[in-house]
Amino acid sequence: MAQHSAIIRWSRNNDDFKANKHSRGHEWEFDGGLKVPASSSPHIVPIPYSVEENVDPEEAFIASLSSCHMLFYLHMARDAGFVVNSYEDEATGELTKNAENKMAVTKVTLNPVVSYEGPTPTKDQIEHMHHQAHDHCFIANSVTTEIITNTDRS
Repeated sequence: MAQHSAIIRWSRNNDDFKANKHSRGHEWEFDGGLKVPASSSPHIVPIPYSVEENVDPEEAFIASLSSCHMLFYLHMARDAGFVVNSYEDEATGELTKNAENKMAVTKVTLNPVVSYEGPTPTKDQIEHMHHQAHDHCFIANSVTTEIITNTDRS
């Protein structure tokens, strides 16, 4: 078993909390010491109460799914004998009501673009490695979100 942690910090800073006029800007601190400015999404809480340039939980969720998938894809590609030079994914997520009529990130689409050195895998090999990456991804295995991998660009 592995345990992971994060520290989330927020303070009111004399904002009018009762009137709902307080900043949602806060900070995430991770075990290695990295601090990330975070906030609610401006799509949910309007500016100036959200901090547009900060990472919001929905973006972080999408990024964690994409990152986990990528790390396993790199592993699968290496095990299959391929050399990956670069991997870029412009992942997107949809925030909509789920079957229980609650707002949720119901769908995430991964759009990886992968370049290789030497032999390039076939379309079938690429799809197989992405399928394996999805099956092994800890984050994907932890959520009910539909995850689609667009392999047309790989």
